[in-house]
Amino acid sequence: MVTPVLIVGCGDLGGAVAGLLNQQGFAVTGVRRSRAPLATGVKLVQADITDAASLQQLTTVKPKILLYCVAADAQTDESYKAHYVEGLRNVLAVLKPCKSLRHVFFVSSTRVYGRQTHDWLDEDSPAQPSDFGGQRLQDAESLLNTFDIPHTILRLSGIYGPGRTRLLQLARTPQAWPSNNSWTNRIHRDDAAAFIARCVTKADMGEGLATLYLVTDSDPVPQHEVLRWLAAKQGVDMTAVPIPAVAGGKRLSNRRMLDSGFSLRYPNYQTGYEHLLASENPFRR
Repeated sequence: MVTPVLIVGCGDLGGAVAGLLNQQGFAVTGVRRSRAPLATGVKLVQADITDAASLQQLTTVKPKILLYCVAADAQTDESYKAHYVEGLRNVLAVLKPCKSLRHVFFVSSTRVYGRQTHDWLDEDSPAQPSDFGGQRLQDAESLLNTFDIPHTILRLSGIYGPGRTRLLQLARTPQAWPSNNSWTNRIHRDDAAAFIARCVTKADMGEGLATLYLVTDSDPVPQHEVLRWLAAKQGVDMTAVPIPAVAGGKRLSNRRMLDSGFSLRYPNYQTGYEHLLASENPFRR
């Protein structure tokens, strides 16, 4: 029997996961507000997670697995609460009576780790949000514990990849670089999608999954290291650009993710950005 999977939030990341799962033979339904088409073979349901009435149509999907992969539409506390907390509550409330749901995946963020430290942080490190975004994400994670459904939280670090050229452009203007030089962590969109798809497959097969994974690459680095490397690749003169001392940020461990048997295609920023620079850098000379 083909396993029905519901992906709520089919933007860049959710859409990539939908495409991978469809290729693997899952019956994938994607939920989004717009009518923009999804990957071939993926069914589209147009609904708004902040409007509980619009979600009633999801009962016909009868999903075995739910991936909640939304993004707030503004950097405000109101938007974060509406999309991550209340939106998740609305979706779970609609689906729980269906009795079909066996596992929930929630895409969260390493933003829940608000403290600044040179120490390595992992899944056992306490989440200590320092802003409204981290707090609302932690609220959503806690909400899952109030529903009697197995779940896995996926805390992603900064996503980069196809179409995400902000840092490439910033590297070309050293005068606009931040004055601080904090630790940074990232994950390529394609690696994030591949790991999520692998987790969904494991859940479908009844294989063991942790309740929490940090989804990040293997090389936390100071921000100015990344900027200088990208600048050099684009022929930018940095002879007069000072390198600030490393201060702030955090270093995140992906050991649990790798121990699950997953292999990163882009284990560090060089491999990931090398591909972007070669394939789609609109600022290339």
